[in-house]
Amino acid sequence: MSQKHPVIAVTGSSGAGTSTVKKSFEHIFRREKLKAVVVEGDSFHRYDREAMKKAVAESEKDGGRPISHFGPEANEFEKLETLFREYGENGSGQTRLYLHNEEEAEPWNQKPGTFTPWASIEPGSDLLFYEGLHGGAKSDTADVSKYVDLLVGVVPIVNLEWIQKIFRDTNARGYSAEAVTHTILRRMHDYVHYITPQFSRTHINFQRVPTVDTSNPFIAREIPTLDESMVVIRFRYPDRVDFSNLLTMIHDSFMSRRNTIVVPGGKMGMAIELILTPLILDIVAKRDT
Repeated sequence: MSQKHPVIAVTGSSGAGTSTVKKSFEHIFRREKLKAVVVEGDSFHRYDREAMKKAVAESEKDGGRPISHFGPEANEFEKLETLFREYGENGSGQTRLYLHNEEEAEPWNQKPGTFTPWASIEPGSDLLFYEGLHGGAKSDTADVSKYVDLLVGVVPIVNLEWIQKIFRDTNARGYSAEAVTHTILRRMHDYVHYITPQFSRTHINFQRVPTVDTSNPFIAREIPTLDESMVVIRFRYPDRVDFSNLLTMIHDSFMSRRNTIVVPGGKMGMAIELILTPLILDIVAKRDT
């Protein structure tokens, strides 16, 4: 980690709500006039869309364990670790974009589901901001978390995570419920070994817990809203947190453990900005000393 060129990462699995947290970070960067290099986790997948389909099919031959976007076989953990390390050392590094759809691909004259060429980060940024699956990942060959100054986890309870994925993939991507269920099962080994362990390495976790019945996510008819949820926020270093101030600022919040505060789901964005703004400003202040 480096005081001169800080790295901030938000990590969470697909459908976990990391995009919502990303918007809160963008508000902070804009308000505090910080220039952030934004890195999307998808850009460090190993395969483009078509190659990934072939790689999955090949891995499943003869009953083998399938690869997934959750695990190291389908990702460039080593390159992501190198980016974080190089940025921390000198504010530079190599990154690229993954083009999800026609709108993103058209300016590059490429097909959706492909990557742009690798390119060097322009000098003069204040920090690097990563949002994706593996901001705190570890494998046999890489330790991404080692080079992160502030690691934030976004992890709804697993049934809510599955509900969100099923709704997104069936409604926005046209998959059948059966196909999405197969994907959930196919990725389970990698989820347990490479996604879940990250949340023990985070500095702060935001976990959304519905207050409605999600006991069978495979028959749920709608996604529980933020107003139908509570958010459990766990801090690795509670002695550095002014809980009294947070409890005063966020109405209807309460402490469930000495390192944990619970807030209404509808106030999640407010809580994120109240908690993270001083931490980011502290990181930037250390950079300037």
